[in-house]
Amino acid sequence: MRTRIIIILILIAVSTGGWHFYDKYRVEHAPLVLHGNVDIRGVDLGFRVAGRIGTMLVDEGDAVKAGDLIARLDDEPYRRDLDQAEAALALAKADLDLKQAGYRPEEIEQARAQLNRNQVTASNARRVYERQAALVESSGVSRQSFENAEAALHEAEQQVKVAEASLKNLEAGFRREEIAAAAASLAQAEAAVELAKIRLADTGLKSPSDGIVITRAVEAGAIVQAGATVMSLSLEDPVWVRAYVHEPDLGKFPPGTKVTLVTDSRPDQPYHGTVGFVSPRAEFTPKSVETEELRTSLVYRMRVVVADSDGALRQGMPVTLSLDEAR
Repeated sequence: MRTRIIIILILIAVSTGGWHFYDKYRVEHAPLVLHGNVDIRGVDLGFRVAGRIGTMLVDEGDAVKAGDLIARLDDEPYRRDLDQAEAALALAKADLDLKQAGYRPEEIEQARAQLNRNQVTASNARRVYERQAALVESSGVSRQSFENAEAALHEAEQQVKVAEASLKNLEAGFRREEIAAAAASLAQAEAAVELAKIRLADTGLKSPSDGIVITRAVEAGAIVQAGATVMSLSLEDPVWVRAYVHEPDLGKFPPGTKVTLVTDSRPDQPYHGTVGFVSPRAEFTPKSVETEELRTSLVYRMRVVVADSDGALRQGMPVTLSLDEAR
């Protein structure tokens, strides 16, 4: 009897030890499973210019591709602005060409002829003055006549100087400062044309990425200000999963680690992803993924980029993440 009791106690001890070691082995070698949620980025789209909406080309729920035109403003005012800017550009270009070419040869010849005419007039006035000066000494003419001849000579000489300066100015052409100012005006006009083209192009609203329209905020005919939200878009790429990992397991998830993702709606069709970011700061487990035993646990936020998203993943969808298949 005593021997039987001893054998039973030995079997109980062996069973207890075996179970303990088995349970420890099972825990240590069990696949590591994390929980997280799908995180899809969205963007609010609006025009960079103000105006009246002419056309809304998509509706809520429509799928769009990057570069698709989804809305357009009435562009007539901006077309007129472009026409005005191009006219100002042509005027500035003509003014610069004029200043670079200088004055016309006909204008220079006209100034030279005027100078010759004034020189002839001055030469005749000098001869009259010299005769009057010789006669006034012998009282052959009155003092008044002499003074009139002297004044006419001085006036003719000044007219010669004015004509000489005018001819020199025409032959020299426009000053460098005037040409530089005309060139600056041309550059300003060119910039105004480019700006008008950009503003005209901004009357068309294009999708920045592949996605799905989730909000259509306004309708055709509405007046919108620059930057006001017209549509909200849910982007299809990238699709992320935000998960949380405990500090002891942190070393198992360096950036670049391959993982498997499973959703409750499709447990037999897993997704695959890559760890792209691990937060350097610890935080408490968020309400959306915590369990009772995790309420006071500190974890590290981790972002997983889904490689094979097929459009079935939705914002906030719970996801189970594991390493066993990846390894």
